[in-house]
Amino acid sequence: MRSQLRNNKNSLSKCPVHLDKIFTLLFGFLFFTIGYTQSIPPVFKKTVDSLITAGPTTYSEIHPVLQDYKKDTLLMRYFSDVSLDKKYIPGQIYAFNELGRVYRNTSQYGKSVKFHNKALKLANDINNIEFKVSSLNDLGVVYRRTSSIRRAMDYNQQALELAESVKKENRSNSLKKSINVSLNSIGNLYSMLNQYGQAIEYFKKSLVLETELGNTLGMAINYGNIGNSLEELGELDEALKNYRTSLAYNEEIDSDMGQIICKTSIAKVYLKKERINDAKKLLTPTLSLAKKLGDGFLISPIYINLGWAEMITGDYASAEKYMLEGLRIAEKFNLRHEAARANHLLTQLYQQTKNYKKALSYNMKAEELDEEIVNESTVRYVNDIIFRYDSEKKTNEIQILAQENEMIQMELRASRTTLLIGSIALALLAGIFYILYRQYQLKNEKKVLTLEQSMLRSQMNPHFLFNSLNSIKLYIINNEQKNAVHYLNKFSKLVRKILEASSMREIPLAEELETVELYMNIENIRFSNEIDFKVRVDEDIDTHTVKIPSLILQPFLENAIWHGLSPKTGEKIIDIHISKDKLDFIHIAISDNGVGRAAAEKIKQNKVLKRKSVGIEITKERLANFSKDLQNSFEVEIVDLYDENKKPLGTKVILHIPTA
Repeated sequence: MRSQLRNNKNSLSKCPVHLDKIFTLLFGFLFFTIGYTQSIPPVFKKTVDSLITAGPTTYSEIHPVLQDYKKDTLLMRYFSDVSLDKKYIPGQIYAFNELGRVYRNTSQYGKSVKFHNKALKLANDINNIEFKVSSLNDLGVVYRRTSSIRRAMDYNQQALELAESVKKENRSNSLKKSINVSLNSIGNLYSMLNQYGQAIEYFKKSLVLETELGNTLGMAINYGNIGNSLEELGELDEALKNYRTSLAYNEEIDSDMGQIICKTSIAKVYLKKERINDAKKLLTPTLSLAKKLGDGFLISPIYINLGWAEMITGDYASAEKYMLEGLRIAEKFNLRHEAARANHLLTQLYQQTKNYKKALSYNMKAEELDEEIVNESTVRYVNDIIFRYDSEKKTNEIQILAQENEMIQMELRASRTTLLIGSIALALLAGIFYILYRQYQLKNEKKVLTLEQSMLRSQMNPHFLFNSLNSIKLYIINNEQKNAVHYLNKFSKLVRKILEASSMREIPLAEELETVELYMNIENIRFSNEIDFKVRVDEDIDTHTVKIPSLILQPFLENAIWHGLSPKTGEKIIDIHISKDKLDFIHIAISDNGVGRAAAEKIKQNKVLKRKSVGIEITKERLANFSKDLQNSFEVEIVDLYDENKKPLGTKVILHIPTA
């Protein structure tokens, strides 16, 4: 025995390096395990043991037991480890999702996504709908925080559809709350897409359901989001009301995060209303609270708003310090929306301090971020519409298949003849619907073709052609060869442009203005060049990229010449002013200093030959057809111009043309 021990001792002494490593690893493992378990309160261990023994399978059963511990990452990791050891999968899912939320609220988005994905995988493994919906919604919120619209919309839309696949009578309160979270999240995504009307609709749907459930937190969130959309729409007073309601609910449930978001939003409205001192009084203490929570998502906008306030008061040094700090935090945590806002404000700051090099640099960064967010959002918006359509289509197909299967079973029991008759009837019905659809398409195509032909006739009417050629002929008779050749060239170029444009649905605004210039030059011959014709285009409009329906301005100019300027003596003016707004509208204002509509109508009634302005009606129909596929519709506004004594000064026609 002693010799055996000596042999073992000798063999061990030959490999001291390996023994050192083994003892170090064992000691480290034991130290970690003992330290880990000793730091867990006995009360929590007992709670976890009791919970796992009971084995609840839903979030609504687990959450009331652990809600006081959910923000402690150490306790949640302990719960997930014990759940793994006991093969209690619902416990693991709950722990992973709560860990993901804690990391999300401290701007550790990579870790957050990792834990939510783990939870989603386990929920799929056990086919637990409640946990699947909850995990999908959580992933959507994380990606929304970083302005990843594409992924956020995917996850929230999947969560909503999955939750709504459960019959209403079978939905738990947890699942109902998840539906509200999905609606609220989709509303937020529409808000990021600048679709504020649609965003408010989703927030209000969610608010109604949260009110029915008595969920104060959900009500607080939705009131805050409605306030944000109203603020972006310029309705600042209504926005403040909603923000204050949200703040009251957050104070009721003692939510620090909710209070910070509301106070930051209220301060931003104060800045827009130029209540600078009120904004700073609100932001300064809010910043301290946000720093305690350590969430960059909360801290960054406060710094940026403080910088904005200092810029307004003229303290540019403080403004720069605050804005740069807000930008640094936004970039650190990939908060692209706040980073873009900070870059825009820094651009303004450096312009005001005449540091144009820096202003240009930050402006380029801001535009790059805007383009990145908008492009991704636009693509996601289109894909989301298609996604919903496909989802609805699949749902309808499933319902139709179910109905057909039921019918087939009944028909098989009755007779095969009934099945044959039903199939023939369905085929005939499909054929009839197809024929009706094709007729509808052909009718629309015919209407468009008729409009284009009518438009061409109105542009190339015999009176205009005759008068133009007659005027050129007078130059030839009077031996004014230079003028004759000049206007003949313009006339031929105008005819060519009209014929070319008539074959296109839309053309660049620059080409339309060139055609109008030629038309006015020709018409002005008959007025001995008395008409002072001007075109003014705002600097922020690129006439080569803006698209409008072809040949829409000439009928309005013709109307101004015939009915406004023709009966007038003295100075004759036609002015075209082109501008745009933030709602994707191009505004084309055609003003003349003619006799006015009332006087023109009297003159028209006294004429034997009455000239009917059919071109304007055709143009209105073409504008309606053009805007049919856009989000907004066109509008034609006619304004009578008067002086202080109510004496007519002419007429203004304003075309409001949508571009999106």
